[in-house]
Amino acid sequence: MSTSPATDSIETVPALGADAAGTSPAPERRPGGIRAALADPVLRVLVGATLVSTLGRGIFFTLTVLFFTHFVGLDAGAIALILAISSGVGVATSYAGGHFADVFSARRMLVALIALEGLAMASYPFAGDFGMALVLACIATGLNRASNSTRSAMIARAFDAEHRVSTRAILRTVTNIGIAAGGAIGGLALLAGTIEAYRGLMIAAGVVYLLSAVQLLRLPARVDAPPRERRARLAVDADTAAIAAHEVATARQAAEAATAAARSPFRDRRYLALTALAGVFGMQFALGEIGVPLWIVHNTAAPDVMVSALLIVNTVIVIALQIPLSRGSDDIRKAGRAVLIAGAFMLIACGLYALAAGPDAAAGSAGVGAGVAIVLLLGGALFHAFAEILSAAGTWGLSFELAEPSRAGAYQGMFGMGFSLGTMLAPLVITATALELGLLGWAILAVLFVAAAIGIWVIARRAAPVAASA
Repeated sequence: MSTSPATDSIETVPALGADAAGTSPAPERRPGGIRAALADPVLRVLVGATLVSTLGRGIFFTLTVLFFTHFVGLDAGAIALILAISSGVGVATSYAGGHFADVFSARRMLVALIALEGLAMASYPFAGDFGMALVLACIATGLNRASNSTRSAMIARAFDAEHRVSTRAILRTVTNIGIAAGGAIGGLALLAGTIEAYRGLMIAAGVVYLLSAVQLLRLPARVDAPPRERRARLAVDADTAAIAAHEVATARQAAEAATAAARSPFRDRRYLALTALAGVFGMQFALGEIGVPLWIVHNTAAPDVMVSALLIVNTVIVIALQIPLSRGSDDIRKAGRAVLIAGAFMLIACGLYALAAGPDAAAGSAGVGAGVAIVLLLGGALFHAFAEILSAAGTWGLSFELAEPSRAGAYQGMFGMGFSLGTMLAPLVITATALELGLLGWAILAVLFVAAAIGIWVIARRAAPVAASA
């Protein structure tokens, strides 16, 4: 749904989509894929800002941990503690960002959050000890999680049901492109291997990220929550009846707003369950980023270069297929079915990863050789990538469709909080299962993913008739 510059100045509610006669026009059709970014002013701005910001984050992700390891002298335990504590801060700020996006201007909030995060990122190279690194990580992570929830609230308000998931899919595709490009640029510092190269590119990453906030200033008014007291512009010569009718409508809208404001996502058991289960399934991201690389290096005969190969496989598949495979996820039943299929794919992926284990003399296991391990790992990565795409599309659709529209920010903040909590706990869960228990641990992880997927499918199946009759 798009609005013209002229309609942005009218003090009505853009989301209602009513024309002058009071009827609702058919939703505007826009081209699919990345081309959609050129058709809608909100998406066009978000795509440009996302490409710039993720370019900075790609550089940042590539260099940060190695900078603290090689030049600050932090060991793996200290870095893990920093990540855990900062993730905990992100859990709280995820909800805060969405909640305040319902109260204040989401546009101004997002600009401020992105700018401050960019400054925090640019300050990382000046952290000389554990304490300073922890403070900066908490600030940057907290701001990042808050901005994610704010952005989700904006998408929930600015687009109709048909286009919300496709918008998220487009932005995720652009994110992967930006991070991949940033990672390649960050590799220049790795080749140089000097502290000056690291510092220079890390500062540049923060500045680039900060500059992405400039584009966000062009977002139209429809991304903000409607004012609580909505006023229509009446003509000077309007008669008393028109004024009275307007006052009645205003009173009714105020009553409806008060009722909606009383609703809280913390009281919505269905949404709480969805948030928790989506957070559990979201641990598959950490499995790909942390668990599988460590499994390859320590538990298989495959060469270490497979870590990079699987990352490339995942990135290429997500960029190519996230948009087309997300279509239809605005339908509650289809969204639930997509997550269920994703659960089956994760079951297969976990099995293939587990079978790639190499010889273990201590356990008396023969394992498999390097060639077979490579084939199994590539197969697992393929199923994992498709599970990632389908689960993301399905949970996006459900997070939008099952939320209270008038509390879009609070609900998206709640959903983001669940994801952040899953991200915080994932390293511990993955280490305690797959990395410590081997085959049994992979089986436990597979059951966890399948159970979460089934739970989400049940929620969607039960919610579909209610949504259809609403």
